[in-house]
Amino acid sequence: MEFITKYFSNLSEIQINQFSKLEDLYKEWNAQINVISRKDIDELYVHHVLHSLGIAKVQPFQPKASVLDVGTGGGFPGIPLAILFPETNFYLVDSIGKKIKVVNEVATALGLENVKAEAIRAENVKGEFDFIVSRAVTNMDDFSKWVKTKVAKKQRHELKNGILYLKGGDLAEELANFPKATQYNLTDFFDEEFFETKKVVHIPLKKR
Repeated sequence: MEFITKYFSNLSEIQINQFSKLEDLYKEWNAQINVISRKDIDELYVHHVLHSLGIAKVQPFQPKASVLDVGTGGGFPGIPLAILFPETNFYLVDSIGKKIKVVNEVATALGLENVKAEAIRAENVKGEFDFIVSRAVTNMDDFSKWVKTKVAKKQRHELKNGILYLKGGDLAEELANFPKATQYNLTDFFDEEFFETKKVVHIPLKKR
C-alpha cells in the first residue's frame, strides 16, 4: 500500500481505504477463481495496482469521461483507475465470465459506483469512450481493429481520444503501422525495478 501513497499523495481517506482493501479482496477471490498468478499475488500493489496507475501519470481522466477497459481480467487497469478517478465512468469487459464475477464482487465490496463490468467480447461493446485502456491483451493491429469504432468524437483531455495501452519491451515492430503512437516510459514516474521495460502507449483514434 505504501507504493501507492508514495506516488499519489493527494488521496482522500475513502481512496486510501479502498486501495488498502485490494490485497485482502484479491487474495480471497484469487483462492476461488485464479485471476492473478500465484507468484504475482504477493506483488499485487506494484505489479498490478501501481502498474495500472501508470496510465494516470500519462493522462489523468476528467469527471464524466468514459473509459473502456478491454480484457480487464480481474479488473486491471480498470479497478485502480476507478478508485483514483471516482467521477469518471469505467466499463470493464472480458470474454471470460468468471473473471467478471471477481471484478463485480471487488467493485461492490469497495463501493465503486462508477464501474460497470460485463462478460462480452470487445467487438460487441456498444457506446463511445474517451479512451480505451488495456494491459497487453493482444497485438496492437488486432486491438485497434476491435476498438476503432468506439472512440468518442468530443475531446476532454490533453491527449487525443484513443488507446492507452500498458505494454513492455521493444515495441518498434508492433507499432510500425501506428506512426502517431507515443511511448511513455514508466521509469519516468516510478522507481521500482519492475518498471524498467514497462510503457504506456498512446495511440490517437478518430471516430470512424
